[in-house]
Amino acid sequence: MEIVPAKSKPIRRAIVALLSLMLRVFYRHIEVAGRERVPEQGSILYVLNHPNALVDPVFILCLTTRPVSFLAKSTLFRMPVISYFVRALDSIPVYRKQDAGEDTGRNRETFQKCRELLQQGGAIAICPEGVSHDEPRLRPLKSGAARIALGAASAGGRNIDLRVVPCGLYYTSKTTFRSAALLYFGEPLKIEPVALEEDGEPPREAVAAVSQQIERALREVVLNAEHEEALNTIARAERIFSAEAQEETDSQPNLKREFELRRRFIEGYASLRARAPERLSALTSRITRYEEELDQVGIDPRDLTVPDSPRAAVSRAIRRTVPSLLLLPFAVVGTAIHYPAYKLAGFFAHKFSGSYDDVISTIKILAATLLFPLTWAGAGLLCYLFLHDWKYVLAALLLVPLAGYAAVRFYEELDRFIAGARALLFFITRRWFFKKLLVERRAIHEEILSLGNQAVSEVGN
Repeated sequence: MEIVPAKSKPIRRAIVALLSLMLRVFYRHIEVAGRERVPEQGSILYVLNHPNALVDPVFILCLTTRPVSFLAKSTLFRMPVISYFVRALDSIPVYRKQDAGEDTGRNRETFQKCRELLQQGGAIAICPEGVSHDEPRLRPLKSGAARIALGAASAGGRNIDLRVVPCGLYYTSKTTFRSAALLYFGEPLKIEPVALEEDGEPPREAVAAVSQQIERALREVVLNAEHEEALNTIARAERIFSAEAQEETDSQPNLKREFELRRRFIEGYASLRARAPERLSALTSRITRYEEELDQVGIDPRDLTVPDSPRAAVSRAIRRTVPSLLLLPFAVVGTAIHYPAYKLAGFFAHKFSGSYDDVISTIKILAATLLFPLTWAGAGLLCYLFLHDWKYVLAALLLVPLAGYAAVRFYEELDRFIAGARALLFFITRRWFFKKLLVERRAIHEEILSLGNQAVSEVGN
C-alpha cells in the first residue's frame, strides 16, 4: 500500500468541520498557545499527553494548520462508526499487548508506514504514554515515538528535517459540559540521524536518549503532580492567587496564565512539602477556612471583587440582563426540545465509562453527536406530519439547533448574573465580612508568593 501524507480530502474536511463544531459546543472556551512554534514546512511528529481518551487527538486534528495522521490502537479499526472515522483520517493502527488477540509483530509494518510518511514531509500525532488515564502526572513513556522519529530521520540515507513537537492538553474540568481547554505547543526537538542496526532499528541507547528528551519536553507543557492531593491543593491555591491578581491588574485571566501558574506551584510543592511542611500545612488549613467562609455566603473566590460605583454596577447588570431576556423565549423552546437528549448523553457517559473519568467526555460527545441530530430530525418529522409542508421542515431543521444554542448561552449568562448579583448583595448587606474576606485573600496571596519564592530559592541552591 502506498503511504502518502494526510491530505485535505473532501471527506476529511467534512469530518474536521464536524469535530471542530463538536469541540466548540462542548467546550465554552478553547485556547491555543505556542502555535507559532510549529514548523510550517518539514516533517513533524506531534507527541501529546493523554488525559481524555478520543477527545485528545481531536484537538490536534482541528487546531493545527497541517493535515495530521494518527497512530491509533488497532481495536478502533474494528469498532462500528469509529472505524470509519479513523480510516478517513488516515490513521495508522498500533497493535498493543494489552489488547487481547492482537499480533504485536505487526507493529513492524506500522513503524515502516510511519517512516515512509515522515520521509515524504508528512505529520503524525502519537500519545507516547500509550493509554488514556486519570493520573495527575505523565505516565512512563513508551519507546515508540523515539523509534519512529529516529527511524524516519536515519533510514534510506535521506537527510530529512524532522521535528518532534510536544503538545500539552490542559482541561479545567474535562468531563464537564461547557468547561475550558488549552492546547499548548512546546519547543520542537530536532531529530538527528543515527547509524541503524542490521535489522533496520535505531540503537537502544539512541532510542533511550531521545525518549528522555521527549519526556523532558512534554513535562514543560503539562501539569505533572506526583499526587492527586498536591494537584487539588495547587488548584485551590491558584483560584485564590489568580483572583487576587485579576483584582490588581483588572484583566481577565486566561488559560495559558492559569496553566503556567499551576505548573510553577507544582514545581515548588515537592520542595515545600519536604523542607517547609508546617508552612504548607498552615496554608492548606487557611485556604480551607477561607473556602468555608465563602461557602457560607455562596460566593465563588473569583466573584469576590469590590463593586464599582452603584451606577456602574447597575449599568453592567442591565447590559447583561437585556440580552438574556431577549434570548429567553428561544431558550425555553431550546431547553424543552433538547433536554431529553442532553440527559440521555450524560446517562450513557456515566453508564458506559465505569470508573474511568478519562472516557466520560468521549462518550458524552459521541452520544450527543447521535442524539442531537436525531432530535432535530424528529422536530422536522413532526412538522411534516402536522403541517404537511417542507418549508416548515426546513425551518425546523434550521431554527431548532439555533434554539438549543440560545439555551446554552442563556444559562451561561444567567449563571454570571446570579453570581454577580449575589456578590453585590453580600457587599451591600455584610460589608465588614466582605472586607474581612478580601483581607484574608490578600494575606493568602502573599503567603503563596512567599512560599513560591522560597521554593525557587531552594531549588536554585
